[in-house]
Amino acid sequence: MAAVTFSHIGITVPDLERAVEFYSKCFDFYVIMPPTTVHHDDSAIGQMCDDVFGEGWGSFRIAHLATGDGIGIELFEFPATVQEERPFEYWRKGLFHFCLQDEKLEERVKMIESMGGKQRMQQVRHYYPGQKPYRMVYVEDPFGNVFELYSHSYELTYSAGAYV
Repeated sequence: MAAVTFSHIGITVPDLERAVEFYSKCFDFYVIMPPTTVHHDDSAIGQMCDDVFGEGWGSFRIAHLATGDGIGIELFEFPATVQEERPFEYWRKGLFHFCLQDEKLEERVKMIESMGGKQRMQQVRHYYPGQKPYRMVYVEDPFGNVFELYSHSYELTYSAGAYV
């Protein structure tokens, strides 16, 4: 079998319109489906949500975006979703972050900050200082979801003796 490809990631946010604006403007993501409400019913999507969420989920709002290379970003807003400050517990099981790539990541960080997000690290870091231009930084969206920015591809960053 061949290696599988990445399809999409789902992110829960407390304000769907603001999230669509943030991700589409900060990263030039394509809005494939604007905010839409999904209701608990007998439709195919309603039954699929029963399988995932269990009975009694009621309704939620969703929007679909896509990156320049066709990876999907699903944004969810549930009625019980609230904006809350949570500690950054990186050691807990589950998803820790996702990563986006942009060679001009410093400019991207400025855009993130201008749209209500923030830079988590004090500075952009170089993987191979003085040798290669590979850089990275952790950031947050306006809702506290943590993600990373790389200047170069994952393969280039780690292929030649990473961390030596």
